[in-house]
Amino acid sequence: MKAKPFTATLFAFLLWLPLAAHAALDRPFSFIDEEIARHEGQTGIYVLDTGAEALRTRAWLADHAEQSIEVQYFIWSTDNIGILAAEALMRAAKRGVKVRVIVDDLLIDAEDKTLIALTRHPNIDIRIYNPKNSVGVPLQARLLNVVTDFRGVNQRMHNKTFIVDGKIAITGGRNMAAEYYDYNHKFNFRDRDVLLLGEAVKAMQSSFDEFWKSELSVPVAQRYDGLGLLKKRVQIEENESDYIQQALHDYAKSPANFAPEIRTAINAVGSTAARMTGQVAWSKAEFISDMPGKNDNRIGLGGGGRTTSALAKLVEDAQERIVIQSPYLVLSDAALELFKRARKRGVRVRINTNSMASTDNFPAFSGYRNQRRQLLGLGFEIYEYKPHAATQRQMMQAVSKANGSAPITALHAKTMVVDSNIAYIGTFNFDPRSENLNTEAGVIIHNEELAQLIEAAIETDMHSSNSWNAATDDPDQYAPLSKRSKVRVLQTIPIKPLL
Repeated sequence: MKAKPFTATLFAFLLWLPLAAHAALDRPFSFIDEEIARHEGQTGIYVLDTGAEALRTRAWLADHAEQSIEVQYFIWSTDNIGILAAEALMRAAKRGVKVRVIVDDLLIDAEDKTLIALTRHPNIDIRIYNPKNSVGVPLQARLLNVVTDFRGVNQRMHNKTFIVDGKIAITGGRNMAAEYYDYNHKFNFRDRDVLLLGEAVKAMQSSFDEFWKSELSVPVAQRYDGLGLLKKRVQIEENESDYIQQALHDYAKSPANFAPEIRTAINAVGSTAARMTGQVAWSKAEFISDMPGKNDNRIGLGGGGRTTSALAKLVEDAQERIVIQSPYLVLSDAALELFKRARKRGVRVRINTNSMASTDNFPAFSGYRNQRRQLLGLGFEIYEYKPHAATQRQMMQAVSKANGSAPITALHAKTMVVDSNIAYIGTFNFDPRSENLNTEAGVIIHNEELAQLIEAAIETDMHSSNSWNAATDDPDQYAPLSKRSKVRVLQTIPIKPLL
């Protein structure tokens, strides 16, 4: 429990769902069942464009799950959001809900004993994807893995899915950490998720089960049995396990961990639900996901994947325009040829990505900077996100007043709109790592009205109050000298396949 208390206790306390404002309180999911039955073969879609919406929706779903919760994340932090999310899952498990969690090994931020204590509950099962770096891995094992299995160390699970009772789910760019929900005091992400009901959730469930059964997803207990020199040995007494579980509940219940504005939000639940009711769009949608391991390549860093192929086909089929929002923009040779063909067909390509001043990933930006001039020469219209974008400044006014300064904001949404009638929202960055190494997931939405709304949101982020024009504004000048120096050094290192 090392997180600094903050307003993110919203996760544990705020009860809100846009779809079920008038549903019975004892069986709120009955409304969802009725809607799914009325739209057989279709998918209900609601875009979660703000961190507050995304957080409240997850909170409500966790608190009202009846049978199962299945979760996949690339990052799970031990800040307020991560702690409260874990506590919400623990409460669900104590109600009898079966909880299954898969977390990638690379950036998981949890103490060994906390992981073990959580899995001691009979209704909670946690698996670590491809544990070669962190969970149960001593230093000598990490070094050996880098030397003997470089691709394996770099092959990560980037999926983000949250499935409740097998019928309602969330996917998109957000991990489980404060900065993805506008609750970090210093640095936040502009991100996007999508809430799904019905048909596409079936495919998401199948994908989760595929990862769950994979030998790459290892039960937590097996990471601490201490067999040989390549795994840690961590033991925990039963009373210690009970203490850790109770500490989670105590943290979530403590009045010191939430602010007055959270109480105000709770009191406004009724009006919020009334406004949102009926705004779910029902249409055709396809959930796409890579196989565990990404592809069959076990030596090199290439190989592609299911998500790569699906998105490449969207670009190949584009007739008029493509609008992309991606935090990292490093086109592989294959991707570059794909977009060159699109430009030759007369397809307009507009991209919103991070500026050097806003980016959280210097290596990725170095790869983009190496090819930015070439992309602009091909006729790409590129807009680089500002670290203090106007739309985010308005959203973070309360934090700004408390701290005396506004948090930096970076782009993290991974979205593409093709010909203003098909949209993709998911986890795929337009870079070689997403193309060939990391498993990715997302949903392709065949709904013209929704696609145009998403495109309009991206265009707002491209506006001069939120982004610089890469062709005319020289955005690099607004980055600190220290950032510019680091990026220039990284530009000289041949690391493009890893970006």
